[in-house]
Amino acid sequence: MRRRSLILAAVPAGLVTLAACGDNKSSSSKASASPSPSPSPSVSTPPPPKIVDGPLPAITAGTKFGEKPTVAKGPGEPSKNLAVKTVIAGAGRTVAENDFIQANYLGQIWDTGKVFDNSYDRKRPLVMQLAQGSIIDGWRYGLAGRKTGSRVLMAVPPTWGYGTSGNAQAGIKGTDTLVFVIDLIESFNSKSSAKGKEVAQSDAALPKVATNTDGGVPKVTVPKTNPPKKLVSTYVLEGDGPELKADQTVLCQFQGLVWDSGKTFERTYGSGRLSEFALEQMQQAVKGLAQGLTGKKVGSRVLIVVPPELGYGNTPPSGGVIKKGATLVFTVDILAAM
Repeated sequence: MRRRSLILAAVPAGLVTLAACGDNKSSSSKASASPSPSPSPSVSTPPPPKIVDGPLPAITAGTKFGEKPTVAKGPGEPSKNLAVKTVIAGAGRTVAENDFIQANYLGQIWDTGKVFDNSYDRKRPLVMQLAQGSIIDGWRYGLAGRKTGSRVLMAVPPTWGYGTSGNAQAGIKGTDTLVFVIDLIESFNSKSSAKGKEVAQSDAALPKVATNTDGGVPKVTVPKTNPPKKLVSTYVLEGDGPELKADQTVLCQFQGLVWDSGKTFERTYGSGRLSEFALEQMQQAVKGLAQGLTGKKVGSRVLIVVPPELGYGNTPPSGGVIKKGATLVFTVDILAAM
């Protein structure tokens, strides 16, 4: 089983995350293979911290952006406030609360210098929303306003970390201040789109998908013909990122339509939300969608046509526009994966 990050706050298990972006209200369900350690649910939400410059330990090796860092033990007593410093200034997009971020990180305990978690060894950056309830508050407050391409060093007191209960799984006591080095790779919000190269749509038997990249809804024109009998997965915009693997979680914009009626049954484009789901769990809901995304490149817009036997078959969701035996049409903008 793939090891989960230890910096996540506990959220309800769910199949598809529909998370608000770009405002101060957020709901987020994270598809999870194992429990996510978190502050005790009995602890009330702390007030926003005062952000100070230090003290902070030195990064003694791996000092370049993207390199796994080595960090010294904390110098003396840590601050009771949230200490944050940008040690490498990026020139990318400014991160806002409720954005999703893609980042590599290392976390260790101030007093001992013991590393309790890092993404560099896993070679899979974290993808997570900077939203209350989705991630520890130290990250939520400390990363807002920083630019992508930056390396951020922070020291998080228990109040904005795991609280007085700590995190036994990670060896974190309720009195431990935590030190993080965070490389902010990219950020995403509800206006994010795929940015790949346009691919010719020459098959008249398939739906045509618009190529706008403004975060708006790409128009889908379904032909007045019978749908294909087999799964179709093809690029509309082809990105240059890594190919999705079957055990990954994907962050995306998407919409789903019914072939026969052209009616939309779900979408995130233009809704103020993004979707985040595990391909392994999507296999249990809409197998064709998971299969159609596997192997496709991050940064792409993909058209997926799902025949009934790989969709909902004869047991569609009740009360909706999907009927028995429906062929489904999806467009998916693959923004990031972990």
